[in-house]
Amino acid sequence: MFELNLIQHHPAEGPGAIAAWADARGVKLNVFRADLGQLPAASAAPVILLGGPYESNAGPAWLQAERQWLAQSLEQGAAVFAICLGAQLLALGLGGNVRRMERIETGWTCVTFIDGQRLKVLEWHEDAIDLPPAAQLLASSEQCAQQMYRVGPTRVGLQFHPEWNAESVAVLNRHFAEESPLPRDPQDSAAYLAVFDWLQVTLDEWWAASAVR
Repeated sequence: MFELNLIQHHPAEGPGAIAAWADARGVKLNVFRADLGQLPAASAAPVILLGGPYESNAGPAWLQAERQWLAQSLEQGAAVFAICLGAQLLALGLGGNVRRMERIETGWTCVTFIDGQRLKVLEWHEDAIDLPPAAQLLASSEQCAQQMYRVGPTRVGLQFHPEWNAESVAVLNRHFAEESPLPRDPQDSAAYLAVFDWLQVTLDEWWAASAVR
């Protein structure tokens, strides 16, 4: 069985739909809780970085340790698929910047890809990425231009959350209660399915590229 490391930053933000993708592909996810001081050894092994309610260029001491770990892994050629906070950490590690937005972007949001495809995705962030050198912008929203980028074939950053399925959102809404701006409508199943279909294709492409890099 293939194995894939995944870095989680918050108890309410787990792998979500990524776990379903991994199970269907026979990939074992090794989940590390960075907020609990858990990180794999720095290496060239492919890794997925999840999101979390922290400032990517500040935050607690464990996040500084993760930034150092990520820098070492990137130096060794690690393939990275990064989401929200993870995408910001990846951008910083590759020489980009992260800045505060004028207003927060939350809930269902339409992103447009460079090929013209449009997809309704979930968002919850107040920071935006200034892309690192050599990055290719892949998707934008009306409020945030840098929704998805790629640096080479094996380093991909997403500002939105394709891993959030209905169960993920229910957990987040319970954890953050009235603070959560996420939807509570049980009629969103078609939107979740469309995002999952997109996520499977995108992860398949990244995983294949990671295996032959």
